[in-house]
Amino acid sequence: MSNILDSLSAFMAQGGVLMYAIAVLTLWMWILVFERVLFLKGALRADVQQSLSVWEARTERKSWNAHQIRNAMISRMNEKIDNNLDMITALVAMCPLMGLLGTVTGMIEVFSVLSLSGGGDAKSMAGGVSKATIPTMSGMVAAISGVFANTYLQRISGDEKALFADHLTMDH
Repeated sequence: MSNILDSLSAFMAQGGVLMYAIAVLTLWMWILVFERVLFLKGALRADVQQSLSVWEARTERKSWNAHQIRNAMISRMNEKIDNNLDMITALVAMCPLMGLLGTVTGMIEVFSVLSLSGGGDAKSMAGGVSKATIPTMSGMVAAISGVFANTYLQRISGDEKALFADHLTMDH
């Protein structure tokens, strides 16, 4: 376990300070993803059942008022289902941007070494190059993993919203 932590620490140090920002963004994104999965696969059922029982308890469902109540119930449920999905999408978009910011800071370090050494010190430039490439790779890997999770959550939430709306029948 100590070797893994040492390797991770060395990798983070090679990428520079922005690696920690990418790690925090990725951790935050995956916490929200797991929260949404747990909600959609668990707690949503109870909310849907409660709303359906309230709707089924109504004696009339054909009037304009009943239609507006149905729309409000659908809207509230859609809000519950879509909670944090926009935040996950924003975090997915921010990960590669943070990686690109790491690229810029790494290249600034390379240019700084070039200006001080006159252009011939390859060992000094290597540190800046690694600080330029590692955050970019890390940001892209985080974003790609988030894209797959976000696509899955968007699909599941769309299905759940449509299913809930279909269950609120206006038959009597």
